[in-house]
Amino acid sequence: MSLKLRNIGPKSAAWLRQVGLRTPEDLAAVGAVGAYVKVRRAGFKPSLNLLYALEGALADCHWQEVPDARRAELVQAAEAAIAQLPPPRGRPAAAPVTTTHHEAAPMAPALALFDDDRNGHPGDGD
Repeated sequence: MSLKLRNIGPKSAAWLRQVGLRTPEDLAAVGAVGAYVKVRRAGFKPSLNLLYALEGALADCHWQEVPDARRAELVQAAEAAIAQLPPPRGRPAAAPVTTTHHEAAPMAPALALFDDDRNGHPGDGD
């Protein structure tokens, strides 16, 4: 049986299959937050729209119909669950990204291609 639920497109369905959630019953057993965290733990980068889509799939409503208060609860629960995850193995924690700006050094004056005292082109032999 494949995971065919409301709000779940091909990419999301593929992510869910790859984390072992293959049926509506599998999804119901772990819930929207559990499924979202599994997808994150697997290394995928889902947006919060996946979390809302999973909740909508379980509630059989469009993901945009999930009430704002419920969305806030879902986000809070997901953030708490993700904070409990161990850091990824094999990759060091990323350091903060900084941008360094260097002042440009003054440019050297351009070399003259023609000598003002000559009427011809360089190499004319005059």
